[in-house]
Amino acid sequence: MKVVRFTEYLCSPQGLLFSTPECLKQPQDLVKLYLHESNRVYRDKMVEEKDYGTFDKIQLAMVKKFYDEIEETLEQTKRMNVYCHFAKGISEPCYRPVPTWEELNQILVEALDNYNEVNPAMNLVLFEDAMCHVCRINRILESPRGNALLVGVGGSGKQSLTRLAAFISSLEVFQITLRKGYGIPELKADLANQYLKAGVKNMGTVFLMTDAQVADEQFLVLVNDFLASGEIPDLFPDDEVENIINSVRNEVKGRGLVDSKETCWKFFIERVRRQLKVALCFSPVGSRLRVRSRRFPAIVSCVAIDWFQEWPREALESVSLRFLRETEAVEDSLKGSISKFMAYVHTSVNEVSRLYLSNERRYNYTTPKSFLEQIKLYQNLILKKGKDLKAKMERLENGLEKLKSTSAQVDELKAKLAAQEVELKQKNDDADKLIQVVGVETEKVSREKAIADEEEQKVALITQEVEQKQKDCEEDLAKAEPALEAAQAALNTLNKKNLTELRSFGSPPSAVSNVTAAVMVLMAPGGRIPKDRSWKAAKAAMARVDGFLDSLIKFDKENIHENCLKALQPYLQDPKFKPEFVTTKSLAAAGLCSWVLNIVRFHAVFCEVQPKRQALSKANAELAAAQDKLASIKAKIARLNENLRKLTAKFEKATSDKLKCQQEAEATACTIALANRLVGGLASEDVRWAEAVKDFKQQQSTLCGDVLLITAFVSYLGYFTKKYRQDLLDGIWKPYLHQLEVPIPVTPSLDPLTMLADDADVAAWQNEGLPADRMSTENATILSNCERWPLMVDPQLQGIKWIKTKYGEDLRVIRIGQKGYLDTLEQALAAGELVLIENLEEFVDPVLGPLLGRETIKKGRYIKIGDKECDLNPAFRLILHTKLANPHFQPELQAQCTLINFTVTRDGLEDQLLAAVVNMERPDLEELKSSLTKQQNGFKITLKTLEDNLLSRLSSASGNFLEDTALVENLEVTKRTAAEIGEKVQESKVTETKINEAREHYRPAAARASLLYFTMNDLHAIHPMYQFSLKAFSLVFQKAIERAPPEESLTARVLNLIDSITFSVFQYTTRGLFECDKLTYTAQVTFQILLMSKEINAVELDFLLRYPAQTRVTSPVDFLSNHSWGGIKALSSMEEFRNLDRDIEGSAKRWKKFVESECPEKEKFPQEWKNKSALQRLCIMRAIRPDRMTYAVRDFVEEKLGSKYVAGRSLDFATTFEESGPATPMFFILSPGVDPLKDVEKQGKKLGYTFNNRNFHNVSLGQGQEVVAEQALDLAAKEGHWVILQNIHLVAKWLSSLEKKLEQHSEGSHQDFRVFISAEPAPSSEGHIIPQGILENSIKITNEAPTGMHANLHKALDNFNQDTLEMCTREHEFKSILFALCYFHAVVAERRKFGPQGWNRSYPFNTGDLTISVNVLYNYLEASSKVPYDDLRYLFGEIMYGGHITDDWDRRLCRTYLEEFIKPEMLEGELLLAPGFPLPANMDYNGYHQYIDDALPPESPYLYGLHPNAEIGFLTQTSEKLFRTVLEMQPRDTSMGDGGVVTREEMVKALLEEMLEKLMDEFNIAELMAKVEERTPYAVVAFQECERMNILTSEIKRSLKELDLGLKGELTMTSDMENLQNALFLDMVPESWTKKAYPSTASLGTWFADLLTRIKELEVWTGDFSLPSTVWLAGFFNPQSILTAIMQCTARKNGWPLDKMTLQCDVTKKNRDDFASPPREGAYVHGLFMEGARWDAQAGIITDARLKELTPAMPVVFLKAIPADKQDLRNMYPCPVYKTRQRGPTYVWTFNLKTKENPSKWVLAGVALLLQV
Repeated sequence: MKVVRFTEYLCSPQGLLFSTPECLKQPQDLVKLYLHESNRVYRDKMVEEKDYGTFDKIQLAMVKKFYDEIEETLEQTKRMNVYCHFAKGISEPCYRPVPTWEELNQILVEALDNYNEVNPAMNLVLFEDAMCHVCRINRILESPRGNALLVGVGGSGKQSLTRLAAFISSLEVFQITLRKGYGIPELKADLANQYLKAGVKNMGTVFLMTDAQVADEQFLVLVNDFLASGEIPDLFPDDEVENIINSVRNEVKGRGLVDSKETCWKFFIERVRRQLKVALCFSPVGSRLRVRSRRFPAIVSCVAIDWFQEWPREALESVSLRFLRETEAVEDSLKGSISKFMAYVHTSVNEVSRLYLSNERRYNYTTPKSFLEQIKLYQNLILKKGKDLKAKMERLENGLEKLKSTSAQVDELKAKLAAQEVELKQKNDDADKLIQVVGVETEKVSREKAIADEEEQKVALITQEVEQKQKDCEEDLAKAEPALEAAQAALNTLNKKNLTELRSFGSPPSAVSNVTAAVMVLMAPGGRIPKDRSWKAAKAAMARVDGFLDSLIKFDKENIHENCLKALQPYLQDPKFKPEFVTTKSLAAAGLCSWVLNIVRFHAVFCEVQPKRQALSKANAELAAAQDKLASIKAKIARLNENLRKLTAKFEKATSDKLKCQQEAEATACTIALANRLVGGLASEDVRWAEAVKDFKQQQSTLCGDVLLITAFVSYLGYFTKKYRQDLLDGIWKPYLHQLEVPIPVTPSLDPLTMLADDADVAAWQNEGLPADRMSTENATILSNCERWPLMVDPQLQGIKWIKTKYGEDLRVIRIGQKGYLDTLEQALAAGELVLIENLEEFVDPVLGPLLGRETIKKGRYIKIGDKECDLNPAFRLILHTKLANPHFQPELQAQCTLINFTVTRDGLEDQLLAAVVNMERPDLEELKSSLTKQQNGFKITLKTLEDNLLSRLSSASGNFLEDTALVENLEVTKRTAAEIGEKVQESKVTETKINEAREHYRPAAARASLLYFTMNDLHAIHPMYQFSLKAFSLVFQKAIERAPPEESLTARVLNLIDSITFSVFQYTTRGLFECDKLTYTAQVTFQILLMSKEINAVELDFLLRYPAQTRVTSPVDFLSNHSWGGIKALSSMEEFRNLDRDIEGSAKRWKKFVESECPEKEKFPQEWKNKSALQRLCIMRAIRPDRMTYAVRDFVEEKLGSKYVAGRSLDFATTFEESGPATPMFFILSPGVDPLKDVEKQGKKLGYTFNNRNFHNVSLGQGQEVVAEQALDLAAKEGHWVILQNIHLVAKWLSSLEKKLEQHSEGSHQDFRVFISAEPAPSSEGHIIPQGILENSIKITNEAPTGMHANLHKALDNFNQDTLEMCTREHEFKSILFALCYFHAVVAERRKFGPQGWNRSYPFNTGDLTISVNVLYNYLEASSKVPYDDLRYLFGEIMYGGHITDDWDRRLCRTYLEEFIKPEMLEGELLLAPGFPLPANMDYNGYHQYIDDALPPESPYLYGLHPNAEIGFLTQTSEKLFRTVLEMQPRDTSMGDGGVVTREEMVKALLEEMLEKLMDEFNIAELMAKVEERTPYAVVAFQECERMNILTSEIKRSLKELDLGLKGELTMTSDMENLQNALFLDMVPESWTKKAYPSTASLGTWFADLLTRIKELEVWTGDFSLPSTVWLAGFFNPQSILTAIMQCTARKNGWPLDKMTLQCDVTKKNRDDFASPPREGAYVHGLFMEGARWDAQAGIITDARLKELTPAMPVVFLKAIPADKQDLRNMYPCPVYKTRQRGPTYVWTFNLKTKENPSKWVLAGVALLLQV
């Protein structure tokens, strides 16, 4: 409600003062300005369209009242009345009106262009609404201390328009930059900088703050302080304050102000308030803004509010039209219609979103930003699709053109071929002639070559022989070589010197002379031996030393004369002719000696070689001759060859000409063949492509309409479920297209998928793991085509699985909050990678705001993440993902992203489960099906690729492409492959049909499983703890299939599968449900199964759940209430129940007997109604005995599904434990009085996991234990230990870390690692904090006390075993008392369900009480000879169980039970634990369990000692809740009727006015006191009651009047007023009233009527202060006061001590009207009711109640005071009196009532007197 403040009243004249005389030239100008200013001050703040209308009427009336002839001016203002500070342009600031919208637009567009030149560009559409907002914001910023609160959903343009308005006023804009760890200190630092800028530097700044930037609500404390006073405490340290003061001191002096610290600081703050403007951009969605405005009042009271309303239809149309004008791909004539359609789509989605919220409880928002994104997507898609279509057409037309040109070329080619064939014949003849000549020449060459070959062989032989001889010679010569070398060496020793020395010998020794003589012999020319070989002769020979040496060197050693050799012999034979010897005589002589010897040796060898050398030279001569002969022959051959070569070249040329000609002819023939093949082969394509071109042309004509629809589809439908998508697309959008004045051409039966994805895309997605249902395909299509970041709502994780498979290694997966995630994101941004942010929560880290909104800077090259500017690669893509089933994302986030609902559909899941069941039952079949599907998908992809290749080859073939054999062959291969694939597809289809037929047999099992999953998944609506994952469900499903008993027959096997799946899922689910919800779930499962199999009628089920009873009917029979009769009448209007009402009236006796039977659900219905179906009987039962419906529904389930679905035995922990694993923790949902962890410890002990073994860690969570828990988890995961985490609900902040930790350890941990978690459920869904990830992956177990005596007794007995029974020596006593204790335990535990009639207060009795009691029993029996019954009863009743009990009446009840169950008679076989259930005889352990099954009577209050009426109340409530819950779980109707509905406010207003009118004036206590002569105890009580009543009525009046003012808008609504409004609307007594009132359980209407009655009673009493004839005890705030007053009066009268007195209670046989005056002593009281029994007025005793008479009224009771020692307590039942049925704290007194029965009966029956019912 809008409240007008005085500050606003002052704002109007201030706005008027902005103006100048030149714009106020006549009175009408002032009216216009006043209208404008009052609109700005008041109208802009208004929230609803309705309020605008009211304001306009008031304003109009006011103007007309003071001005005449003003109509024309008012008309002008309706068209346009905008004043602003930039009406003449930005450069000329003055406040004046803008003449036209066009001028304003021109100014703002110019301003926007200027802004974009120096700032990151803003692409704004300045339609009328937007321009108005700029003017309004600018006006606020120009005002002194002008601060703005802009309210509107995200994406309305609040920030952008503020930036533009600030730019126009030359103000800088500052926004905080959130980064990790940004908190109050950082905000203070930022604000301090702005303060300095504004206050010291005198710079104007706008501090812009959005919802997303309020990272902590405490931020608003600072903003509130600034707005309220301008001062923010502790913003600056002291030294900084000093600096500021010094900085402004000179200016302060300059202004002539006092130079003091205070003045300087005040000056600084005033300037800050003038120069620093705050603009808050908040969203009105949810209660956040309302709560903030209460907590931080200045953000509303110290700002000017501008409310951004939803864009009107006209605005939407003008915006889209403005953008469409730039779109060339759309015809101008259609642009108007398209803009209308876009606006219609946006508004229709808003309406359907409201319906979606109402029916599905899902929040889907659209914002102006969503609309702009739709336009942008349309522009991009129309361009893209237009190009694609054009490219496709061009390719096809190109292909067709090529095919056409091919046919035309064939005839030309045939003529060419004929000419080529003539030429080829001539060439053949020429070649044949030449071949003969070549033959002759070749013959010649051959002959000569034969001769040459022969000669060559001869030469070869000779050569061989020469080579051998040469080799021999060389070897022999080699032998002579050493001698020659030695001779040479010897010569080397000779020189001129030593030869001269030799010559100088006179007569040398004989050895020397012999040497010279030998030399002379050897060198004798011509063999003429000198006779004189004396020394002299020798000397003469050596006369010329040089000549002698030279003759030695040149000596012809090879030709020595024989004579010389002979003559040498004597010398050689001389033993002294040795160099060694001669050396001693002369060195030169020794050298000559050596030379002679070696020369002779050489010669000897050489003589041997000589003949060989001669033979060699002869052979060489022969060889040379032979070679000469061969050379001449070869020369001849060469000449012949040359001749032949010339001929051959001639021949080859002729042959190549012939071949070339032949090839050309063949090529032509081949081209003709290819052309024919091409034309023939692509004949079908020719037709198909021609058709396709035609289709494409058709598509082109409808492209703008088709793209319009698919744009709407992608932009808006992602978050809706299947039904809503169909309704919007086919039921709302398509019809509207045809209603437009200028219809938009659109393909009649357009399927958006076909335009956005082809078969090949879909096939590829399915191969990557996308489920094959339609919804998933649509989701994938939207994800692939949306331009905003896709945000997948994917609770079953099927979408993320597909994404991860699709992108594989190219995908970067991160989570918000994980270590270093921002760094990863930064790298991906720069590298242009694809990032998946998984497991988003509802609120996203504000740091990511710019990325989500794609707010780029520096011409789109960078983006800000926190305070970092990150490179942005255009290829970067982001996919967001949440596994929350029903997230409530803020409108801002929904505008930035395209939400896509990946929640699995029932059909989709059914197909997946069918695959799973067939895979397990018939793996061969499923493998074949799977490979077939993949193959089929592969075929689709291949066919698409082939077609593309075909067209691209044809398109790219240039020139005379018919000669390109490879091309044509490729085309043929393509065709052939396509044909083969076609055949295979057909074959596959046949096979697939067969497979599908075989698979279909298993569909009932899959359908049942799918139904069960969705029923289970809906349970979170009942309690947020009930979260189940599809992954966990799949495991249960698989195990169920494995467990199903085998059968020969397939039909029987499928039935077994269905049964096994149903029961396994039932067990899995129910063990995690609270007892109160188990029947709800079981009933829902049963109803859904029967609905699916069409065994029940949906209309009848709707009646059962909704119970639309007729109102204002009176029951004609006494055994049915009016409400029941209304139900019977409603049923009778249905065909199947016709005449039911008549039959009941006609056979009232039979029906009465049936209706009043204890268990009517077990009885047969009267007449032919017993033949009705089970559901029809339920419907009748719902009307006549609503209290028995829980039993009736249980019987219905048993009849339809089997008894195992209603048995109360819980699963053994060890069995459940087997299902756990490292990735599957066990989650215990705690209940009072149950310690589930004992089972864990027991199982651990069995498997060797204990504290002593250090492999069992038990962490009880609380402050500081988180670290301990994390360490335990890490160690356990590594080593394979067990970890218990108790009470995790106590560490809410740590739970997300725990979720991540468990997920981290779910993979790669030790296989023995186990986690056991316990937590208490939150009292309401708002308080629920356990993360979904922990719950859905855990095995949930509720260890509640079971319901029903049968289950409780079994459960109690389950705590023991055969060993326990045998451990005591006194077996009979021990067993009897133990069984009685088990029964007692079951009774006290289960009695809680009867509410206060069961126990006054709820106690946490647990199995520990029972087991300890049994231990005590064992010890006492072993220790004493007699059974100490009293001791045992005391220990059990006062200590073990009594230790829990805090209420004395409950203690009495506990004691009474033990007195009844444990007494000596129990050993004599006479003890009945309950009617019809004797204490069993001595049995073994299993015998007791069997005895319970056989002998325990059906569940009824008798088993607890209560009357059957005791359960009627709680059973009726339980059944109502059951049906209400099941009804809520039904698929919702999507109709939305709101005609004639009274609004909440109107209803509350009417109610409060009625209440205020009926409330009487307060009691005047002073006046009343003056009337009383004597202040008797009764008078004192009356005064006290009046005072209490005054307090209550004054509070009621005060709060109602306050609320009335709030609703009128005269006061700001507070949270107390809101709470009061809610209470009035919900018919509940407001809390502020109950605090000052008396206890009551009544609804507001009844309570208020009761209040008025109480006031009347008080008025009557205070009229004369005489005690009423009968006192209405219930009418007192404090009934004890009147009862005490009775005793006080008697005590005073008789002088008795008050503390020794008591009240005697006598029940009269009369009613209130029978008494005319009060008794002399005591008082008559009326208004008492008995619960649990009734009063027999005739007999004057308590007796059993009548069935269905829950709280019969008591006759008037006479109360008088007597001395306590005189009261008679024989045959009396001390009956407690309570104010309400809540009992407990409302206890008043104890009245002793007469009874013939044992009082213990009434104790057990919970009999009490009540003052209110």
